[in-house]
Amino acid sequence: MYRHFFKRFFDFWIALVALICLSPVLIVVTIWLHFANKGAGAFFLQERPGLHGKVFKIIKYKTMTDERGADGELLPDAERLTRVGRFVRSTSIDELPQLINVLKGDMSLIGPRPLLVKYLPLYSAEQARRHDVRPGITGWAQCHGRNAISWGEKFRLDVWYVDNVSLKTDLQIIFITIKKVLCRSDISSATSATMEPFNGNN
Repeated sequence: MYRHFFKRFFDFWIALVALICLSPVLIVVTIWLHFANKGAGAFFLQERPGLHGKVFKIIKYKTMTDERGADGELLPDAERLTRVGRFVRSTSIDELPQLINVLKGDMSLIGPRPLLVKYLPLYSAEQARRHDVRPGITGWAQCHGRNAISWGEKFRLDVWYVDNVSLKTDLQIIFITIKKVLCRSDISSATSATMEPFNGNN
């Protein structure tokens, strides 16, 4: 009953109340990033696969500039990540616009993080099961390492969540997520400013 009805009910109303309460913060951050990103804009929209692999556009705060090198290619992530962007990311404020995705039904508050569309053909049948539930703003994998764990471990944790969706599990994830956000832990991988790309083997 929780998985098929109450979860979506709670998602909608919690997201709506959160957006209303956080609106002053969201307005300030939007203006802050508009100037910090040197004209690149404050928001980042990108196609991501959701429930059953259906593609939707995720909304996040943009934490990097669009600066390019002499060859016309974008500079490495670490060089484009602004000081303001680093703060917004380390506090997970960059995830807050996804509350709009939750309202629309594209996402849930809790679930496997939505990854890139290009990864879809790289998943094994077991890994693809992560799409049997709506993707979330935070999830079981984020509670157990976030960007600091391997892709294989992340997928294993995602599938575990799919098989164990419950109110108790979701409340546990919310509690751990709040703790990690306050401690600003597991933001980056061990070797990069952002998570390394998935290639089907890592």
